[in-house]
Amino acid sequence: MTPEIAIDITREFFFYSTLLALPALALSLALGLIISVFQAATSIQEQTLTFVPRLLALLALFVFTMPWMLETSVSFTTQMFWRASQMGH
Repeated sequence: MTPEIAIDITREFFFYSTLLALPALALSLALGLIISVFQAATSIQEQTLTFVPRLLALLALFVFTMPWMLETSVSFTTQMFWRASQMGH
């Protein structure tokens, strides 16, 4: 394996891992910001107020994006297995 191939595989790995994590991170960040503004406006400093809505929103996000996430993961894995099979040639 040449260094260029290793760098390309690593680049693709980081791209796909970022692509799969981005929806959950963006939703959690946006929801956290909204909840913190609400807490600052109402002076409610309850810790479960930040945890429970985020948990429910992420659960809903995973339910709706699971087919896309699985398709993306399987595509990446298939591509890596194909590359591994080509290494011997």
